[in-house]
Amino acid sequence: MGDEREVRERREDDARLLRAQVLMQDGVASHAQLTAGGVTKTDIERGLRRKELRRVHPRVYVDHAGPTTWRQRAWAAVLYAEPAYLCWTSVEEPRGRDDGAPIHVAIDHRRRIRPQDGIIVHRMTGLEQRAYGGTPPRLAVEDNALAMAHDATKEIDAIARLAEVASRTYVTASSLRAALSRYPSVRRRPLLAALIGDLEAGTHSVLEHGYLTKVERAHGLPVGTRQALRSGPAGTQLRDVDYAAYQLVVELDGALGHDSWRDRARDADRALDDLASAGSTTARLRFHQVFDTPCQTATRIARILRRNGWAGVMKACAEGCRMKEA
Repeated sequence: MGDEREVRERREDDARLLRAQVLMQDGVASHAQLTAGGVTKTDIERGLRRKELRRVHPRVYVDHAGPTTWRQRAWAAVLYAEPAYLCWTSVEEPRGRDDGAPIHVAIDHRRRIRPQDGIIVHRMTGLEQRAYGGTPPRLAVEDNALAMAHDATKEIDAIARLAEVASRTYVTASSLRAALSRYPSVRRRPLLAALIGDLEAGTHSVLEHGYLTKVERAHGLPVGTRQALRSGPAGTQLRDVDYAAYQLVVELDGALGHDSWRDRARDADRALDDLASAGSTTARLRFHQVFDTPCQTATRIARILRRNGWAGVMKACAEGCRMKEA
């Protein structure tokens, strides 16, 4: 009799733990979790018939028959692929209405799982070192940003990944550098390391070097003076690039950490067009102008220089260069 009571009490304890876990998981549980709580195969089948349970993925269930929330879809994806972690655009819950986009999860690179609708699987090395124990479990935002930068097809997209994560108040240059150390094979490592250094030092060296090599030198523009002192109404100031003979100063804004930095880049494009028309003396450039559209930027800068007396000839940076003769 005592043994039966002990078994019954243990089952009741397991059931309570399961209910608490399912609640924590927004009503989503795996087959293994259900059976660990004392739920039998017959119980699961009964729950499905009564619509008390619904199968989201093989061996993963939600405790209702209606539409699933983003968090429920995220839990279902993680439990289906476990051990797995939310990653890419799924590392954070979307703001506003759930658009139903697939859930991205990261698993160990040695594993293989069957594809499922609504889940995009990424295989990664050193996964446990990069994971953060959230609910649902997910990659640390710094590691996730570097993983996305690794897969970016263009430099500007890799820079964007770092800029977006740097806008978080809890992300620092030190935490980004620690994440970089956990990712020794990341593509464009020197660029990413330099960006982290700029973030820490408050400098724009990556953007300055990009302007020199991708815009000025690559397109045959005159050589500007770097970090030049120029006097003005506000006193003597340091200018990033000074074309003194042509009354043009180029200021480079390489600040990371702004959610709206792409919008600001578009604003800078419009401002640069206005400068090219008006012949104003100060052009302000951001990462977009230097790393995404260097040929168009060179054309705009050349128009200002030519209006102010430059008689040089632009050159194409490579086959397919998108500059237009100023």
